[in-house]
Amino acid sequence: MPVPTPSPTVAVLGTGTMGEPMAANLLGAGLPVRVWNRTTAKTRALAERGAIVADTPREAVAGAGLVVTMLSEGRAVHDTVNPALEAFAEDAVWLQMSTVGPEWTAELAALAADAGVAFVDAPVLGTRAPAEQGTLVVLASGPLRLGQRCAPVFDTVGSRTMWVGLAGAASKLKLVVNTWLLGLTNAAAESIALAHLLGVDPKLFLEAIEGGPLDAAYAHAKGEEMIAGDYPPSFTAALAMKDAELALASAGEADLGGLRATLSHLSAVVESGHADEDMAVLYRGVTDAPRHGG
Repeated sequence: MPVPTPSPTVAVLGTGTMGEPMAANLLGAGLPVRVWNRTTAKTRALAERGAIVADTPREAVAGAGLVVTMLSEGRAVHDTVNPALEAFAEDAVWLQMSTVGPEWTAELAALAADAGVAFVDAPVLGTRAPAEQGTLVVLASGPLRLGQRCAPVFDTVGSRTMWVGLAGAASKLKLVVNTWLLGLTNAAAESIALAHLLGVDPKLFLEAIEGGPLDAAYAHAKGEEMIAGDYPPSFTAALAMKDAELALASAGEADLGGLRATLSHLSAVVESGHADEDMAVLYRGVTDAPRHGG
């Protein structure tokens, strides 16, 4: 009988809103998991489920076959991984799953290449609930020959994996999708704000689009939060603002006016103390904006 191939050890660097449920699903799939997070308290639930908690990124990656980074932005990924690169196993694959934009992805890929570490650019589509359910969409780019090596992670955390080209292509596609997502949320906010201004029950707006070609499940999810004025974090305003900034920086001089308006609303709510609430709180940036006379 053939000897079964042992499951690779997976190191997860970053166990915040997305990394924690992803690591939990990897444990649930029977994979050996090591975790590291700057705030150790965020690893306790994973330790109770069987994860090995490392004191340093270097300790976490040592001997791991797959290394997942799920951190807030490019500088955090660089500063976490760079001191640990020498500890990567010779055949390890670095799955860079944070949303960091094309420029940082290129820098991280070069860092990996200089260290002789295989690198896959693999940001995900979805927020905390899909991460908990293992239904994220993985956008992967890099050497296709690494697909089978990455499958234990990608197939566990996601319902679908799209391989879209050379490393960096996935991060570019992620910004494209996020621009649509941010625009949809901002459009819902402006529509609900206008409903209030016109004396229309905003729930009628959601009812009017339901089931037709104008419908979008995301508009209902975020719209209901805006109407209720309650914003439990699924994807925070601070992270949404970061992604809007990445997209605009990548667009150069292109006239992405809708995205600039969305960033303006996000910036307003972050500056007023709502950074850790869900991105739907940008509705407050629409309704609390100062009115200027004509």
